[in-house]
Order: sequence, then structure tokens, then C-alpha cells
Amino acid sequence: MRSLVVSSVLLMGVVVMVNGQGTFLSFPVETLCDNRPRGWNFNGHNYFFTGDIKNDNNFVDQNGAPKKFNWLEARNICRERCMDAVGMETKQENDMIFNFVEKNNLTYIWTSGRLCDFDGCEREDLKPKKVLGWFWSNTNTKMAPTNSTPSGWNYQPWSQTGHTGASQPDNAEFDINQTSESCMGVLNNIYKDGIKWHDIACYHKKPVVCEDNDDLLKFIDSKRTRGRPNPNPGNSNSRNTNSRNTNFSGGQSSHFRNRANNF
Repeated sequence: MRSLVVSSVLLMGVVVMVNGQGTFLSFPVETLCDNRPRGWNFNGHNYFFTGDIKNDNNFVDQNGAPKKFNWLEARNICRERCMDAVGMETKQENDMIFNFVEKNNLTYIWTSGRLCDFDGCEREDLKPKKVLGWFWSNTNTKMAPTNSTPSGWNYQPWSQTGHTGASQPDNAEFDINQTSESCMGVLNNIYKDGIKWHDIACYHKKPVVCEDNDDLLKFIDSKRTRGRPNPNPGNSNSRNTNSRNTNFSGGQSSHFRNRANNF
């Protein structure tokens, strides 16, 4: 499965529309990254569930109840901590998340799953979008076709039913209020279908599982490196690295814009 870098919409410096209002994807914050919650570890990545965090106004409301987030808010609450909404690129990771949902009797969670239905997605290899246009925005990795079981998996993670009774993804809300179901969550037996993937309109509020993001962690490390004197100022490779990192951190990140060309 080739790497899928879609557009800067997925990472930084881009406005995403939620409820008619533009919102930027967040940059990581060093102190939040250093002190990010570490609920559990799987294959070298830390994870946490926002509903587990207490005594933090970022995660609980004034009554102490766990907050829920729209899809972009969910990504940003993770990204500020050098994490992102979880992406289940492998069966093993998906099994882990399904087991977590079942064990904790969760109704639903957001993931980083996204439909490529914005500018730059008008490519033949992404058509039909319902089948070939889904990807994990945390790693920019293309998902398997939605109408087949992913290679190496022994089950189809997309549900075979939903609001209309059709298999997922079905974009059902578009027929109700012309809102596309462009984001992906895990639902727990809401349609008597077990724990399954569903396409969902991005404005809905849900908790999220956050997962370490290697690029954001490297970004914070590079900021620390830039804050120290260059141990070898005559080394051209050091100068080039610093230049790339400066571009990476500024405004609309050229680092991610360049990656967008590879999708």
C-alpha cells in the first residue's frame, strides 16, 4: 500500500470547514508534548482516551463530565500533544482499538480516518471516492478499498449496515441535510452490527483515542535542536537540516506542502 500524502488539509497550515467555520490544524506545543497523557503503549506508540482524563479543563466541562469534540477538534486536542487521532493501519492495531472500545463499553470514538473529497482529490486513482478515497490522516496512508477486506485481515472492519441499512461508507446524512459524511469513527453496536467503522459527518461530537505522531515528535525535537548552538557550523548538512526545520515550523509549513505533492 503506497504512502498517501493528500494535501496540507491533513496536517498543518490549512483551514478546514466545520459547521461553516474555518479552523486551523494545530501545531504541537512543547510543554504539552512533554507532559502528554500516556494511557498505554502499543508497538512503541503511546495512546490515551480523552474520556479517561480528569481534572483538566481541556478534557472535562464545568460539571466534570468528559468533553466531546468534532473531528477536527479531536485531532487538534491530540496534535497539540505531539499525537493525533488514532489510525488503524494494521489488523493488530485495529484489534487493539476494538478491544478497548468493547472493554470500556464505549458508544463511539473518532479516528483519523478521512475521505479525500477536497481540492486536490480529483484523481482517477481515487475514484470512485466511496471505495478508493479513504485514508488515515495521521499518517497519510491510504486505506484498502472499502468494498473488500484489507489484505491480511480476516474480517471487514467497515459495517455492513447503518442509518439506511446499506453497507458503510454510505454518506447517509447527505440525503438528510446535504452534509457529507467525510470522517470516520468506530461505533459500538449502534446498528446492531457489533464494533465497526462508520462514515460520519465531521461536525458530530465524540471522544477520541490519541496516538503518538512520529512527525510531530520529531518536529518538537528539531525545535529543541535549533535552540542549541550548532556544534558544527561549517557542516553544510547541518545548515540544510536547520533550514528545512525552519520552514517546517513557520506559518503554512512548506514541509507538509511538499509532502502533499507525493499523494
